Amino acid sequence: MRPGIAQVLAALVAAVCFVLAFVAAGALLISGLFMMAGLAAVAWLAWTMIRRVRWWGHLKGLRQRGRDKPA
Repeated sequence: MRPGIAQVLAALVAAVCFVLAFVAAGALLISGLFMMAGLAAVAWLAWTMIRRVRWWGHLKGLRQRGRDKPA
């Protein structure tokens, strides 16, 4: 399963936010904000990928039930 463009961008944003959070570790507020932004991007990425996997599983189940029906 290929990730979508939005998912790749979210992963890149999360990576940049985590790097900026570690760079700005001296400034607690800025570091916390970037860490929260990175966590939000990772959470959104995981949520979209889980939703996609569940949808593909549902679609596979529908196809399988269609094949199993007696004609």
